[in-house]
Amino acid sequence: MLALFNAASNLRQRRVIVSKSVVETVTELVTPILDAHHFELVDVEFVKEGKGWYLRVFIDKPGGINIEECALVSDQLSEQLDECDPDPIPQAYYLEVSSPGAERPLKKERDYERAVGEYVHVSLYQQLNGKKVYEGTLTKVTPTELTMEYADKARTKTIVIPRTRVAQARLAIKF
Repeated sequence: MLALFNAASNLRQRRVIVSKSVVETVTELVTPILDAHHFELVDVEFVKEGKGWYLRVFIDKPGGINIEECALVSDQLSEQLDECDPDPIPQAYYLEVSSPGAERPLKKERDYERAVGEYVHVSLYQQLNGKKVYEGTLTKVTPTELTMEYADKARTKTIVIPRTRVAQARLAIKF
């Protein structure tokens, strides 16, 4: 039983290592393509969903990215991946190049800085003032804190959230 557990644990560790090296390799390959077209790399992920592997590359530019631009990057990245020896992704996978969408994740410092003044959704690892989720306008960003204004019943309140408590943050659509 212990051997089975160790084998499963090693497989999970290998999968993470493989995923990390694929993400790093793809990031290196796609960056010059994006730079040539003045696009921005938002994120790269390599994940297994069901029985299939998915390589997802999220790109953007001021004013948004369109389907033709996604197809252009997909074609050029696919060519780059095909030319690699050894193959950085030996198993079968689906390549998806797309926009991060209207509810774009905030991951990099630059993402947070651009989101100042925008409506955002922030999920926390642990409660702060009795809540784990805040939606409101991001008013200030520092390396250690996010400051937001949010509606609490009919009043507008301000909260300062330590960055160490932020599990996820993204732009949000205000209804």
